[in-house]
Amino acid sequence: MTQTLYTLALLACPVGMGLMMWFMMRGMKHGNESDAPSSPSPSPAADAELTKLRAEVDQLRAGQRDSGQNPSALPATEAGSR
Repeated sequence: MTQTLYTLALLACPVGMGLMMWFMMRGMKHGNESDAPSSPSPSPAADAELTKLRAEVDQLRAGQRDSGQNPSALPATEAGSR
């Protein structure tokens, strides 16, 4: 009887993990079948905010270059160089 309890306890974790993975994958299949677009376009307000933030980052980088600090301290990104 004790051996059976140990075996059940040992198998509970992998079986539970497998069930959780199965349920999550099943939920993802149903979530992808919706008619909603996969990447909605940003609103004009969000686009304006993004442009403002990019300009601010460019201004800060220029200020660092002018003050003689190491310009590589701020990592250059593709989004920031637009």
